[in-house]
Amino acid sequence: MLNESQVEAGKEIQQRTGKTFYFATRLLPERVRHATYVLYAFFRVADEVVDAEETAPPEQQRERLEQLRAEALGEIETDDPVLSAFADLRERYDIDSDDVNVFIDAMESDIHKDRYATYEELAAYMDGSASAVGRMMTAVMRPDDPERALPHATALGQAFQLSNFLRDVGEDVVERDRVYLPETTLERHGVGAEQILDLEFDSRVAGVMRDELRRTESLYRDGVAGIEYLPADCQFPVLLSAVLYADHHRSIRNFGYDTLSTTPELSFSRKLFLLGKTAAYWAVWRDPVAVFKAVSVVPYPEDDDFEADVGPGTSPVGKSRNRSRVTGWIRSLSRWGSD
Repeated sequence: MLNESQVEAGKEIQQRTGKTFYFATRLLPERVRHATYVLYAFFRVADEVVDAEETAPPEQQRERLEQLRAEALGEIETDDPVLSAFADLRERYDIDSDDVNVFIDAMESDIHKDRYATYEELAAYMDGSASAVGRMMTAVMRPDDPERALPHATALGQAFQLSNFLRDVGEDVVERDRVYLPETTLERHGVGAEQILDLEFDSRVAGVMRDELRRTESLYRDGVAGIEYLPADCQFPVLLSAVLYADHHRSIRNFGYDTLSTTPELSFSRKLFLLGKTAAYWAVWRDPVAVFKAVSVVPYPEDDDFEADVGPGTSPVGKSRNRSRVTGWIRSLSRWGSD
């Protein structure tokens, strides 16, 4: 059983470093919410070891990550409240040790690897840095049929991370000297890694971003399709997380795909708007895919504009059919609320 100090330590880290995720996870039932605070804190502690490259040499970073691995797996004692809480959580929810190991392996690879030749190479990295996170989250939710839920959780975890990568292209270059855009995609558009490192944006880089946004949106469609396999009281918070993370794509497109010179952020008012909109559709449908189609910026194959590029200042128009069924209900609700 997690004690109050363990939960608070995890909550403080998530509140400080993961504002979008924290916004959605506050809606999880307490049994999952407290566990999520601990999971996220563990992920951030490991991530911060890697991001401390200016103050710690690579060998020291590796030693610290190996210590975290042993503490997380309960192989050695720890006085760190985050690691102690995670070790307890891993045993309580039977979190797969392999997921802990591939996560730490991914963090270690960040110490020496800063480029990815192909998407397959990037996906292998994300199996530890993102998919394992999704699988651990699924474990603490305890779905009735984890075998059906896990592949979709894997896809959704990757989608979240890819959205972050696409949002943070310039920030990753400036702060970490890393490029997460696959070199094969860069080459297809005639872009060299040096151009990204020099923060030189042009129409070719925009083409790279368009391709990677489409790839990421395919993962969202796959991931959201599995939300129905989660416990009923977890479905809406996970759906809202998907809506919020995917909304970065709207900002990226509105910035003309230029995330070399700026880092789009979701304002608190935008998050509140998306919360209200998602909740309104959820109240009518209780269907994760239908609600995601109606609320998010992610296009679906049946949309009229599915293959078209959604450029700056525009929004998908093909979703009007999905939205029209409940638009009248929402307008009626809005009028009722203003009476």
